[in-house]
Amino acid sequence: MVDEDGFREFVRVRLPRLSRAAYLLAGGHAQAEDLLQGALIKAALSWGRISKAQDPEAYVRKILYHEHVRTWRRRRWLEHSTDRVPERAQQSDEVSQTVLRVVLQEALAKLTPRQRAVIVLRYFEDLSEADTAQVMGTSVGTVKSQTSHALGRLRKLAPELAERFVEVGS
Repeated sequence: MVDEDGFREFVRVRLPRLSRAAYLLAGGHAQAEDLLQGALIKAALSWGRISKAQDPEAYVRKILYHEHVRTWRRRRWLEHSTDRVPERAQQSDEVSQTVLRVVLQEALAKLTPRQRAVIVLRYFEDLSEADTAQVMGTSVGTVKSQTSHALGRLRKLAPELAERFVEVGS
C-alpha cells in the first residue's frame, strides 16, 4: 500500500530545493520541469521503499541526477548559444547579478552532464564530497577530479565567475 499523503507532503516540503537542482542540471525551466516530473514519477512508484530510507531527499536527488544523465544520453545533443553577454558598463547590483546568472547558466550548459552535476551538488546543494559521491554513485576521488575539471573549465568559459568558485582545500 502506497503512502500517498506521505509522498505529497514530501513533495510539498522539498519541491523548491528539488526544482532548483533540476533547473541547474537541465539549464532551462521547461527542461527542468520535465526532468523533475520524470524523477518524481519514479520516486512515487517506489515511495514505499524510498520513504523508509534514512534520507529520502538524497534518494530522490539521486533519481533526479540519473534521469538527467539518461535524458542526455538518449538525446545526444549539445546546446550552442549564439549570443554573447555584452561587456558590463556601469551596471546596478541587480543588473550585475542578472548578468552573472546568465553567464553562469551559459557556462554550466557547456559542461558535461557529470561535471554540471558535480558543480550543482557541491556548490548549489552544498553537499560534501562523500554525499556527492553517494548521490552520483561514484567514488570520492571521481568527485574530486570531476570538480577540479569542471572548475577549470568554468574558469576558461567564464573568467568573470572565477572568484565565485574556490578550489576545495583553498
